[in-house]
Amino acid sequence: MRSGRLAESLLPLRVSMQNLLDLDAGGLTAWFAAQGEKPFRARQVLRWMHRAGVADFDAMTDIAKSLRDKLKALAVVQPPAIVSDSLSDDGTRKFLIDVGNGNAVETVFIPEDDRGTLCVSTQAGCALDCAFCSTGKQGFNRNLGVAEIIGQLWQVNQALGVTHGDERAVSNVVLMGMGEPLANFDNAVAAMKLMLDDNAYGLSRRRVTLSTSGLVPLMDRLRDECPVALAVSLHAPDDRLRDELVPINRKYPLAELMAACRRYLEKAPRDFVTFEYVMLDGVNDSDAQARQLRALVGTLPCKFNLIPFNPFPGSPYRRSPGERVRRFADILMQAGIVTTTRKTRGDDIAAACGQLAGQVRDRTRRTANKTILFEEVA
Repeated sequence: MRSGRLAESLLPLRVSMQNLLDLDAGGLTAWFAAQGEKPFRARQVLRWMHRAGVADFDAMTDIAKSLRDKLKALAVVQPPAIVSDSLSDDGTRKFLIDVGNGNAVETVFIPEDDRGTLCVSTQAGCALDCAFCSTGKQGFNRNLGVAEIIGQLWQVNQALGVTHGDERAVSNVVLMGMGEPLANFDNAVAAMKLMLDDNAYGLSRRRVTLSTSGLVPLMDRLRDECPVALAVSLHAPDDRLRDELVPINRKYPLAELMAACRRYLEKAPRDFVTFEYVMLDGVNDSDAQARQLRALVGTLPCKFNLIPFNPFPGSPYRRSPGERVRRFADILMQAGIVTTTRKTRGDDIAAACGQLAGQVRDRTRRTANKTILFEEVA
């Protein structure tokens, strides 16, 4: 045994290859500096990777061959692989992305006449366990790395056969897929910075939206570090019901959440917060609850996006009838609140809101109150 261990200790150390997709502009500049290279080299590689969608260093033709050879020895450009690509009757495409160790996440591309929106996942599963969401029922495995988040955008543009600037490329990104983005704060922000970087995807802050269930301290941190458009998963007009539907409310109740929304607007690129509200038949869709919502938001600049519930196996909920949704919307609009009803897209391939599930090897041992998660984000 001792001689075997000695032999192992004498083996050459395996050099870990740096995946350059894991680095935003600042991280890439620092990495190049550590290799004795000038900052403009980082900008060159950033453009090749993200603007041109190039993963082969030999194809980066304005970089000296000596540096290309050096990069091949030290680094890779490795996005997560696409496992499957499903096309809905309405043109929506759902991609299953392999993130290793038996886990896969889903990302959804929604084409429209004036935009192409990509719904990106940030975690393998979700620990928040909202009552009406299929993703949370899969459990939680881990946070995604930067390359796994930005790699979804990289891979979808490749699948569409486009590069940065092409009118068919992804024009809008919503961090609204699997997972709670703010619970993976550092990696989600680094990925968004790449989306915003003019040397990468060059999206405006108004075209990148982060959706949160209401992790109040991290909403404040996002406002200060990387303000983008904000969407909040609300789904209830009072704490009693929201505690049931969105358990994180037990840690950050509605009064704290509304105050955080007001603070966020101080630096937000849009002058309103979008509240997402899944319409559940007989649960949160009454006239009285619509009036409660009006009182809850008060003068807070906001719009409501009413979302028809998308059923999944084992769910106890039903979709609110269309007439009930219209009546609910009318009550909000009578108070001057902009209110839209989300058109269900991709439900025939389980790509609609709340249906994303992927493949998750659940490693959580969650209590009913999600105590561990609540302590982690406090």
